[in-house]
Amino acid sequence: MNIGVLALQGDFLEHQKMLERLGARVIQVRLPQHLQDLDGLIIPGGESTTIGKLAVEFGLMEPLRAFAHDHAVWGTCAGAIFLARDIGRDQPLLGVMDITVERNAFGRQVDSFATDLDVSVLKEVDSTDRPFRAVFIRAPRITKANGTTRTLATLSDGTIVAVRQNRWLATSFHPELTGDDRFHRYFMEMAQSKHAR
Repeated sequence: MNIGVLALQGDFLEHQKMLERLGARVIQVRLPQHLQDLDGLIIPGGESTTIGKLAVEFGLMEPLRAFAHDHAVWGTCAGAIFLARDIGRDQPLLGVMDITVERNAFGRQVDSFATDLDVSVLKEVDSTDRPFRAVFIRAPRITKANGTTRTLATLSDGTIVAVRQNRWLATSFHPELTGDDRFHRYFMEMAQSKHAR
């Protein structure tokens, strides 16, 4: 399986290591031609404004939208912001997911935290019922999940932190910073399901 990781800025190497451990061939995506022959794409955490500006500069915006039309795409943290249709401010976005996202919703870097989440869809790749330890670093929150968007995980106060819409996945947290590969396996299954819309 060929999985791309958008490598313009952010923690793309951590995703690459996790995917390679799972047997995927990983392509670092920096130019439109790097999207060829991919089964799926991860947009990593980092700085969403910078990712958007660089995507515009490298001519990636329309190729990324076209790719997302037919393939699985997963955005983590800043990547979730980049996938959103509405973030309440003006910056370059792919805008493919029908979600509203609030940037830096939990405070600054010093306010980072980890918490256990109940994510029932992970049972599709692992029969154990253990919680997923989620790491939040200057994280966004999903304030609205509209249309066909399905909520996958919330904090104890009901804040939405993981959603899926068709073949698109968005998480406010950083699964690549844990030793738990279940979200990556779940995404790889999404990428394999060519007709799951």
